[in-house]
Amino acid sequence: MQQWNVLNADHKLYSDLAGPVMTTIKSNCPRDCYDGCGILVHLEEGKNPRVVGDPDHPISRGHLCGKCGVSYNGVWQDERQRLTTPLRRVGAKGQGEFEAISWNDALAEIASRYNDIIEKDGAESILGCCYTGTLGLLGFGFPMRLMLHLGASEVDYGTICNTTGSKAWSLLFGGAYVGFDPRTAKDAACILVWGANPSHSAPHMHQYWLTESPARVVVIDPIKTETAAVADLHLQPRPGTDAALAFSLLHALREQGSFDEKFIGEHTVGADEITSLIDDCTPEWAEARCGVPAEDIRRAAQWYGAGPAMLWVGQALQRQPQGGNIMRAAGLLPTMTGNIGKPGTGFFYVNSTHEIAGVDDSYLVAAESARGEPKSVGALDLADRLADPEEFKAFMIWNTNPLASCSDQQKLRDACSREDLFTVVVECFETDTARYADIVLPAASFLEVDDITASYMNLIIGAQSKVREPIGKSLSNQDIFRRIAGAMGLTEPALFETDQDIITNLLRQMEFEGDFADLQARGHFHVNGDKPLILHADLKFDTPSGHIEIASTTAEEEGLPRLPNAGVDEPPGTGHYRLISPASMWRLNDEYGNDPKIIVRSGNAELIICAADAAELDIADGQSVRVSTEVGSLQLTAQIDERVLPGTVLSYKGRWPSLEPSGNNINFLHAGSKNDMTGGSSVHGMLVTIEAVE
Repeated sequence: MQQWNVLNADHKLYSDLAGPVMTTIKSNCPRDCYDGCGILVHLEEGKNPRVVGDPDHPISRGHLCGKCGVSYNGVWQDERQRLTTPLRRVGAKGQGEFEAISWNDALAEIASRYNDIIEKDGAESILGCCYTGTLGLLGFGFPMRLMLHLGASEVDYGTICNTTGSKAWSLLFGGAYVGFDPRTAKDAACILVWGANPSHSAPHMHQYWLTESPARVVVIDPIKTETAAVADLHLQPRPGTDAALAFSLLHALREQGSFDEKFIGEHTVGADEITSLIDDCTPEWAEARCGVPAEDIRRAAQWYGAGPAMLWVGQALQRQPQGGNIMRAAGLLPTMTGNIGKPGTGFFYVNSTHEIAGVDDSYLVAAESARGEPKSVGALDLADRLADPEEFKAFMIWNTNPLASCSDQQKLRDACSREDLFTVVVECFETDTARYADIVLPAASFLEVDDITASYMNLIIGAQSKVREPIGKSLSNQDIFRRIAGAMGLTEPALFETDQDIITNLLRQMEFEGDFADLQARGHFHVNGDKPLILHADLKFDTPSGHIEIASTTAEEEGLPRLPNAGVDEPPGTGHYRLISPASMWRLNDEYGNDPKIIVRSGNAELIICAADAAELDIADGQSVRVSTEVGSLQLTAQIDERVLPGTVLSYKGRWPSLEPSGNNINFLHAGSKNDMTGGSSVHGMLVTIEAVE
């Protein structure tokens, strides 16, 4: 007989029944995903933990998405795949040839090299690179305490992710990290999803939230995603024409009397300046430029304008040449209709849920001990900047895998091959980036460390529970950076604060009634309890004027347009196609790219192309094709599918280059071209040529 139990707050378990006792611990997923799922971990002596969805969690409802369900019970617990001891390079960089060393030896070498570099060249010569490999608050934030205290430089990795959109909406709304509470969808009559693909990037929001809301769902996406396929209306614009579509929606909204003149007069700046730009942007005008039928534009405007309406703008929208302008244009929809600050309304890009809950980010990274503002390097400049031996002497990477996710892959490999670039990588696996390290430090996984999680869509805080000891000699990010600080002879108290004390302080800041054991017993809690938050209810915005700034003097001062405009990208020229590389069903960015089952289920890297384009190129379904740009070529397998428009092709991101036959993934083709704001990536504006391979 087996007994299943949930551990109590003291993590004690007892049973009067005979046979093996199986215990269950509540935890939460810390991955870079909108959902922020709750999980249960079943433990039985002598077996690996079994990870499943938490039926009590409002998002996962007892289920995990396919990629997490496979990987958490697969590669994340496979000692043959995990890094289990510190390593020192013995071969050429990139070859992955290492010898095992002790923690003492690894730390001594790192400390000696870092102290020497700081003394001779200054801490700015050490470049730190991290991102969202974990979104546990400690695992994500604590390492920055050391880097900021040293005064090291940092890679602005958000430039390949969401900084352009954040900047655009900061100009417009004063910020981009306070959106809407998804729970208010029960009051919405329309939900507009623009440039987001919940079916791949927020599978439970796709499965439950969108389908259970009484609202009509409108999806704007150049790809017919699974979410678009089940929406009430799908607008499928030609890539690069989103701003024109936004202005035509504004024209239709004004035409039907949906502008909220009172809201506009009291809470916006520059509305009178945008009026003339809207005049000529009729739905018929947009149909000619965007390829979206005028009647569908008017129908979407009718549903949205009737309100209450919610706008969800995905991070993919700003990864194109005019991404910043497009974000500002899309943000005009709630602005001009007054769909802000009321139940069932609002605009969402990213929710900084932990800050909404009361967490002080400056405490999390110990900003008071920082030595000035760190020098920042954009991710698209990384290959060029890292290649300069005069600028950077050391490269430290954790929570990210830039040699899989960055553009200019070959140039970045060449830069990382510098023998005089002392490179340290903190990782769970031997990633493409780890293969270029001088020292590799094994990191513990989320199953092996206590932490706190926060969804960046749903306003939910969760416990990340340690359910097993770290595999091999791996350590948590926090312990690794504490040990480096100690080996360097540093004494700043914030560098050595314990996890327990930090978690206690974070819970206190969030006014959680109880300690971490209580949070583990509950699993999670909603910010504001059972009552949905109406964000922006005070209609005060953190702009210079305190209003929504349609016309922005800040933008002008920074050399940006004062107003958003209806500009479009030119269609691809003859023989060229616009390549879009969004998130796949089976990978999360490049996480899970090394799980054997996922590799099998994903099959060969594909290029999805419509039948008309395939016929013109004389390409058959399943045939090998060569896809090329100015920086190189990649061989993919053609899949003929009408989810893409003529002139547009699709290949999903997230594969590890070292596990591909060519040694490259789709980012190999991107030359690192930037969009119109913050030096962000325009990866979805990439133009390629295609030819069949016999």
